[in-house]
Amino acid sequence: MPPVLETLDLTIRFGGHVAVDRVSCAFSAGTLTAIVGPNGAGKTTYFNLISGQLKATSGSVRLEGEDVTGLPAPLRTRRGLGRAFQLTQLFPNLSVLENVRLAVQARHGGALQLFSVWLDHKRWIEEAHAVLEAVHLGDKAQAPASSLPHGDQRKLEVALMMALDPKVYMFDEPTAGMSVDEVPVVLDLIRELKQRRDKTILLVEHKMDVVRELADRIIVLHNGQLLADGEPSVVMGLPVVQSAYMGTAAVEEA
Repeated sequence: MPPVLETLDLTIRFGGHVAVDRVSCAFSAGTLTAIVGPNGAGKTTYFNLISGQLKATSGSVRLEGEDVTGLPAPLRTRRGLGRAFQLTQLFPNLSVLENVRLAVQARHGGALQLFSVWLDHKRWIEEAHAVLEAVHLGDKAQAPASSLPHGDQRKLEVALMMALDPKVYMFDEPTAGMSVDEVPVVLDLIRELKQRRDKTILLVEHKMDVVRELADRIIVLHNGQLLADGEPSVVMGLPVVQSAYMGTAAVEEA
C-alpha cells in the first residue's frame, strides 16, 4: 500500500544554517510515528515544512502521491493535512462551539456564513457538540475561544482537527503546558484515533513515556538530519541515539 504522506530529500536553509537536511520519510495509514530528538534537532521545522508553514529550499512533500510542496498551509489542510496549532487561528472571539461548527461546516463544503440562522445548521451544530463532548469541552461550548485556559486550548486544537477529519493528524507536543489531570484526556483521544487504523498520526513529543506507550515507530532527528528510524524499543537503545540525547559523544551522520 502506498504511503499517505511522504517527504523526499526535504531541506530548508536559513542563510548558512541547514535546519532540515535531506530528510526522506514515508508515513502510512494506521500508524503513529513519534518524531523525537534533542532541542534544536529540527523537529518543529520539519513539521512546519510538511504543513506548509515554511517553504522548502529543496525536496518535496507528497500527500497520497500528489506533490503539495507548492501549496500554502490552508490548501494543504483542505487536502487532508491537519496540524493542531494552525487550526486554532479561526475565530478566537467566537464561542468554542462556533469555532468547531465552522470546522465541521468547512469539511462538508458549506459556505462560512457567520450570521446565518443557527437552525439552518442543525446537523453541523450537532456534530460540533459531539466533538466537544469527546474532548471534554461540552461545558465550555458557549465560552469565547480566546478565554480558554491553556489546557483547554490544547483540547480545542484536537477538537478542530477532529471536526475537519483529516487524513493526517500532526500533533506538536500536545500535552505541553497541561496539568497532570488534563494530560490523560488528550492522550486518550490520540489513542482512539490510532485505534481507528485509518489515520496517519505524527507526534512530536519530549515525554519519552508517552512516546513509548503510543508510538508504533520513532524517527530521530539530530542537527536536521535523520539519525534513526524504526521500532521504539530498537531505536531508543541505539548508542548513537543515546549519544544524541545525552550529548556524550559526537553524533555520526545518519
